Amino acid sequence: MTLPDLDPDLAKDMQAIEIRIDGENRCLAAGKVAMPEIAKGEVLVRIHAAGVNRPDLMQVAGMYPPPPGASEIPGLELSGEIVATAPNVTQWKIGDRVCALVTGGGYAQYAAVPAAQCLPVPAGLSMTEAASLPETFFTVWHNVFDKAGLKQGETFLVHGGTSGIGTTAIQLAKAFGARVITTASTDEKCQACLDLGADIAINYKTQDFVEQVKTATNGKGADVILDMVAGDYVSRNFKAAAMEGRILIIAFLNGPKAETNFTPLLLKRLTLMGSTLRAQPVANKGAIAGKLRQQVWPLFENGTIKPVIYQTLPMNEAQAALDILRGGAHVGKVVLEVP
Repeated sequence: MTLPDLDPDLAKDMQAIEIRIDGENRCLAAGKVAMPEIAKGEVLVRIHAAGVNRPDLMQVAGMYPPPPGASEIPGLELSGEIVATAPNVTQWKIGDRVCALVTGGGYAQYAAVPAAQCLPVPAGLSMTEAASLPETFFTVWHNVFDKAGLKQGETFLVHGGTSGIGTTAIQLAKAFGARVITTASTDEKCQACLDLGADIAINYKTQDFVEQVKTATNGKGADVILDMVAGDYVSRNFKAAAMEGRILIIAFLNGPKAETNFTPLLLKRLTLMGSTLRAQPVANKGAIAGKLRQQVWPLFENGTIKPVIYQTLPMNEAQAALDILRGGAHVGKVVLEVP
């Protein structure tokens, strides 16, 4: 497909961050790669910024390969300006400012993006702020609201409250009327969660979150639990859950295996769900985008929720950005600015 109004050199090559493999060592390095070609239903986006997420860290380590057909370039979310559209794309035009969820390719100057997975940059937000939104907001909405059906007045427990997922989940759950309990590793991080709207923040290094959740709910437990830890948290989540509670596991920072007693799962009639987003069909992600645009994007515009950005770095410092995530001291998102 001919690309309109692009510099001839850019129409052939672009700058990107690639995964370089040297024996057992895997790292990120800047390089030149071919420009992506857009297919039916896609738009070409000139990227201004890209969000950095823990799955990127796993991909670089060789633990989370992209799905078939996806770009090998890391980066699951981006913001930028549309510079070309496929002939069958009618909802977007050249010049539109968008942020988008992608299966890969965010750490680059251009990306081919399914039109259905694009959202407008919310009014009042910068491109950098917009780039921090898609991965966590798609994930939280899909799991907490679509799958678990969190309702107004229910109690919601999210582990890792200062992560990108955590800061998003706290704000969304509060915005839709839930009582929010979260866990974090330090008192300072707990305070950051409270500042975002959490009702209760538990320092899991000094307190037993099961006991604290039970105390906070008068013995009832949490109606919905969003867990990125797994491992020994599986059995503890069973104890912390309310009758007919819904537990979602979306990552396993404590490992993919656990020995657990399933008796509470049966006696409490719990629902245990697992989910990944990256390999889901475009139609599924497009449906999530539609709900976000209708129900969540206005909350940015009226100030109910906000992006939480810990640090911004230039794209050529992508390795340093991943090191920040690995260190775990961050609150919110790390974003790369693309030249």
